[in-house]
Amino acid sequence: MIVDVKNLTKRYPGKTAVDDISFDVQPSEIVGFLGPNGAGKTTTMQILAGYLPATGGSVEVAGYDVFKQSIEVRRRIGYLPENVPLYTDMRVTEYLKFRGRLKGLGGARLRARLDAVFASCGLTEVHRQIIGSLSRGFRQRVGLADSLLSEPELLILDEPTVGLDPNQIRQIRNLIRGLGERHTVLLASHILHEVEMVCNRVLIINQGRIVASDTPGKLVGLLRGNRRVSARIRGGTPQTVQRLLEAIPAVVHASCEPQGVWLQCYCESKKEDDIAEDVFRVVATNGWCLHELHEERRNLEDVFAEVTGEENGNGGGHR
Repeated sequence: MIVDVKNLTKRYPGKTAVDDISFDVQPSEIVGFLGPNGAGKTTTMQILAGYLPATGGSVEVAGYDVFKQSIEVRRRIGYLPENVPLYTDMRVTEYLKFRGRLKGLGGARLRARLDAVFASCGLTEVHRQIIGSLSRGFRQRVGLADSLLSEPELLILDEPTVGLDPNQIRQIRNLIRGLGERHTVLLASHILHEVEMVCNRVLIINQGRIVASDTPGKLVGLLRGNRRVSARIRGGTPQTVQRLLEAIPAVVHASCEPQGVWLQCYCESKKEDDIAEDVFRVVATNGWCLHELHEERRNLEDVFAEVTGEENGNGGGHR
């Protein structure tokens, strides 16, 4: 495995930021690391990257101990913090050459790596521009290129799309997806549908503890609560339509709200019951018009709310 975390703990005076967590990351995985503000995810990532010491536990990256073999670990990690520190008065090429030399690259090897990260991060056309003149999206690309220079086994990306517009987010997301073919990626993000689209597996941390870990699809499948079918119907009064929908044996609750000439109706059932066909049959039997009928899809946002909502609300804390 690339990352092996066991019983990791980080305490500050009056606050436990990371509370005895354990997890692993396998080669070529893209793992999403999620949590509300103050949950401890950024603290965990900074410990993995060697930026913070831990209070207890052990962390290995590519078989090296983060605390005892820090230099070896840093050679195998590319770290992109949330706020990318760049020298904005340097040109892109100058900055990345400087960063490459700090990482022990030089000569033909450095030139080859520069060409590679320019291409993979979409920087070829701006490589001679002053960093300070670039948009935020391109600055993120420069930071990502920096993290890729030494061909690290593990990429740690902390909120890589924060502050970007939708087009820039899509570009960075596609870039990360491509990087997953050659690198192992640990990705922290507040944009849950982005994580759902990109990541093979998700870890959710809340109040310093891992509260969920699995593929996005399996986590959604484990959600508690009812299934819900949405239908737009025309032809009956709200009271009549609601009464007949509630008469379906598997329906536990139904509601109908007028929206112009249509009724927006919702029917809930237990997780194991599929009621869409029954709703359609009621509509057809009564000669009503049906504009749309679909089951509302649960997603990672629902999972996140369920596993963090009950305990969240403690105010500030360590990220």
